[in-house]
Amino acid sequence: MGSRSAPAKATEPEWFTSATPWIAALAVLCASTALSGVIEGDLWLVRIGVVIVAITVTGAFLRATRLTPPLVAIAQVFVLLCLLTALHTRSGIFLFIPGPDALGELGDVLAESVAQVQTGVPPVHATPPIQALVVLAIGLVAVLVDTLAVAAAAPAASGLVLLCVFAVPASLADEMLPFWTFIVGAAAFAMLLAVDGQHRHEAWRGRLGSGSASGSGGSATTVAAIAMVIALIVGAGFTFVGTVGRLPMSGGGGAGKGGIGLSEMTSLRGMLNRGKTAEVFYVRGLPEQTYMRATTLARYVPDKGWERGTDPGGQPARGELPPQAGDRGEGKTTRIDIEPRDWRSFWLPTYGAVRRIDTPDDDYRFDVKKGVIFSQREREPEPYVIDTVLSTPTKQALRMTPDSKNGVDAEYYKFEGVEQQVVDLANKIVEGATNNFDKAAALTAFFNGPTSGFKYDLKTKGDASKDALTDFVMRSKVGYCEQFASAMAVMARVVGLPSRVAIGFTAGVPSADNSYRVISTDDAHAWVEIFFPNHGWMTFDPTPVDDGRGVVPPYLRETSPGAEEQPTAETKTETVKPSTSGSAQPSTSADGTEDTQNQQQAGEAGPPPWHLWALGVVLVLAALLTVFLVLALLGLISAGMMGVAWARKLLIPAAAGLWLIGVGLAAALLSWWLAIVLVLAGLFLTPLLVRAVRRHNRLHTVAALGPGAASAAWSELMAESIDRGAPVPAAETIRTAARRLAREHNLDEAGKDGLRVVIGAIERSWYSANPAADPALPGALAAVRQSLRQNAPLSLRAKLFPKSVLKPTPAPVAETPERETVGV
Repeated sequence: MGSRSAPAKATEPEWFTSATPWIAALAVLCASTALSGVIEGDLWLVRIGVVIVAITVTGAFLRATRLTPPLVAIAQVFVLLCLLTALHTRSGIFLFIPGPDALGELGDVLAESVAQVQTGVPPVHATPPIQALVVLAIGLVAVLVDTLAVAAAAPAASGLVLLCVFAVPASLADEMLPFWTFIVGAAAFAMLLAVDGQHRHEAWRGRLGSGSASGSGGSATTVAAIAMVIALIVGAGFTFVGTVGRLPMSGGGGAGKGGIGLSEMTSLRGMLNRGKTAEVFYVRGLPEQTYMRATTLARYVPDKGWERGTDPGGQPARGELPPQAGDRGEGKTTRIDIEPRDWRSFWLPTYGAVRRIDTPDDDYRFDVKKGVIFSQREREPEPYVIDTVLSTPTKQALRMTPDSKNGVDAEYYKFEGVEQQVVDLANKIVEGATNNFDKAAALTAFFNGPTSGFKYDLKTKGDASKDALTDFVMRSKVGYCEQFASAMAVMARVVGLPSRVAIGFTAGVPSADNSYRVISTDDAHAWVEIFFPNHGWMTFDPTPVDDGRGVVPPYLRETSPGAEEQPTAETKTETVKPSTSGSAQPSTSADGTEDTQNQQQAGEAGPPPWHLWALGVVLVLAALLTVFLVLALLGLISAGMMGVAWARKLLIPAAAGLWLIGVGLAAALLSWWLAIVLVLAGLFLTPLLVRAVRRHNRLHTVAALGPGAASAAWSELMAESIDRGAPVPAAETIRTAARRLAREHNLDEAGKDGLRVVIGAIERSWYSANPAADPALPGALAAVRQSLRQNAPLSLRAKLFPKSVLKPTPAPVAETPERETVGV
């Protein structure tokens, strides 16, 4: 056997010219298009494309220099940090190298992005912090996919990572993701699998001749076509993808299946919430506290919530405005100056019954039916002035209002889909009321009266029935302003009152010099408006919250018909405050202090301290272990008394486990469900990665032609055999084991020749006076591995769950040489 000449060294793939890394990069870019469902614009996708190309070029170049895969991945991550530093900081060394100052600045940007993700509502603006977060996330995905598809030669495993890229926006989007993202994503992944298979087939054809298996190209096309068809069927048929609007357990308060939230309220909070309180308006000339209306909702959708209704029409919002329903042109007008501060929206909020508006912006329109001023595009308005009527009728005047449906659309009376339990309850509440005002007051007191039993809370008890409205009103009685406003507006329609939900802001707080009022993100609120002929839309707020910013209308403060009670410090008022969980919460009390409930809710808004401490400790330990391990493997430091082998066996699993825990804790800042998915994906891929690391270490030892080269080559062949379900008994000799390996896996002549060289190298290491490894050993091992891949290919299951890792069995080792001629 030893007299046979060594086979020619197998040709290794040239990664710089191979198509696999570039198709892998294309797959990541195509998967990234799924983010278009949750991020506005398209410039962020161009930035992602540049980053993916940079990472791919870096990996291709470094692999061409034969740098080890772990160091290639580290270099790719460093390039990603350099790009983030150049794009999102101004303190990098030479503007792009991430120094301490730049890393601190980048940390602030990413912290801001996390706050926007936690509180924003898709689709969010592509702000610099959001772009930084997306570039970091997709950059890391590109590094991982590149490592799996190229270095680990397991492109199929990268599909799990790409699936996570689709899963996150699909869980966050309020609507279906664009169908074309599924098509391009599936097609790119199919190309990755097909090109990898084509590459392997062409390597085989190069040894067997040009006439073999000429139909491979058609097979690759068929695989891609089938994958695209499956993607179309799944994308079109499974309508639950991308419709919920929130990741489970993320605390979102938006409307969705099983909820009675307000979609426009959710959108308002998404525009306002940036992780901290922000001032949105300065208001001058406001003589009394009142609500600031941004928009109104007219259509109730059962088991979902309230929507705008018919598309707004209207006329240009300039100068004199037509009277709204119920406005008889009476009352004193008040001029109010409104200065937008940090406000970007379709809506231009107003007060009362607006008669005139003066604004330098010329693209706003006035919808007289809804009493809303809006634009066709989101914009930051200039300061504007309105002339409006703030006075309201007395309780007695509202009681005497005739019960007439004239002057208001029939849309405001509709309540289809309300369960009979709620209908009966609403009628029972207003039983005995002889006029519309007393009905509205009774419904309001049902929710916010001292004996109502309803509770304002961010954490609702969940839906105990199919109909969330029924569950809220009849059972849980726990919610926040959206639910209270939604429920009362529906019940008002049940008893014949034309109603709608209004969204906007409470009265805010006075400025330091008391010259204007400050409206901030803390004032976002929803309430009910009920129509009274000859008077218009009157405010009724059912949310049972005590605070110093809200307003109780005069007609609800009167102690007797026609006698109005002046507001006092003891008058109950309320407001709500949006939180980082996406729900409203009470603001500071009138005396400037927070009550216990507010403090508890504020603590619940962000991650608990132990979470951040645990994340920091885990990441620091993982980084230290990784640095120590790299330096030990490079021989720059001593790995301890047990040497490098100890470092590989103990430090690698420890570092990998810490990084996996760190990724889970970091993902939990967004959603615990996302953390669970990522950790499970990491555990799922662990056997594959362990096998890849072991293979790399053995091949590195063989390529170095050191004293253990022959043993490393034999260990790798035994692992290959075990992975294919054919373990070799430990009692067998090396030559007997070689015969079994050749027979079990149907090695071709090139593989047998390579196996002879490996056995010869082992025997030479036993007896030769010069035990240096045979220079032909690396090529021989490559030839055997190529023959195994060709004649006994691994299944996907065997690749993902290698038995040599999960169920290692003792294999023959070079202990007793045997002088026999064995034909393999």
